[in-house]
Amino acid sequence: MKRIVLHGLEIEEDSKKYVNQIIDRLDNEGVDIFFTTIFKERNPALVENQQCFVEDVDSSFDAVFSLGGDGTFLESLLVVGKSEVPILGINMGRLGFLATIAKEYVKESLFLLFKGSYTIEKRSLLSLESSKDLFDSKAFALNECAILRKDTSSMIMIKCYINGEYLNTYWADGLMVATPTGSTGYSLSCGGPLMMPDAKDFVITPVSPHNLNVRPLIISDDSELSFKIESRNRSFLISMDSRSETIERDVELKISKAEFDAKIIRIEGNSFPDTIRNKLGWGFDKRN
Repeated sequence: MKRIVLHGLEIEEDSKKYVNQIIDRLDNEGVDIFFTTIFKERNPALVENQQCFVEDVDSSFDAVFSLGGDGTFLESLLVVGKSEVPILGINMGRLGFLATIAKEYVKESLFLLFKGSYTIEKRSLLSLESSKDLFDSKAFALNECAILRKDTSSMIMIKCYINGEYLNTYWADGLMVATPTGSTGYSLSCGGPLMMPDAKDFVITPVSPHNLNVRPLIISDDSELSFKIESRNRSFLISMDSRSETIERDVELKISKAEFDAKIIRIEGNSFPDTIRNKLGWGFDKRN
């Protein structure tokens, strides 16, 4: 790895030493270090001696280091876009599902990285097509795409079609389509199943459905979903991961698998089963 970009939130005072450790290690490896302009704006003191800054990342770079939590990782994915440059998530707070490297283990993790003890996982993305330009032409998501009610307590009615065939009408606070990666996020909190990251499926998960017999549905990730929204209210929210926009009910929406993937750098000894055991407390019994 010879060209690496660093991106992140405003770094807390007690975490700055770990960022400096990263910069020092990359310097020692002869890496050309770049920073996103957003990172520069958030952390001017940390980069005052640096000169290389970028707005977006293209395929000329070898990796992006995401310095923060899972939200920062999703933001890093927007910076990467369609270039599919691999992302390494270094968590500056608590352990995350995407940012899995704790800051206290930066030295050990970078040693393994430059030793070649890592794998690159491909994660499916959702792509949104609509009759209105949304999300500044970055209408893709790693976790989920959701249609949600806005500024009202009234339910909304969402007609869902799969590959052009009518599936169901959902009376609910909203409806989401989640990837296997997103199955540990918003979908999980709404009763959706956990899915292994390499599963070739998506899950349709209703948000607080009116009918108790409506349950999350797993579908093949080569399916195309389309939606029609009906309600007393004219406007709704459409969200993609941590971003949201207001839409009118006559906007046409289609969701399918994106033509490109997200690539995640997974350091040896740090697997998805390890992460969910630690995050969800599996295998631990407080009585023992």
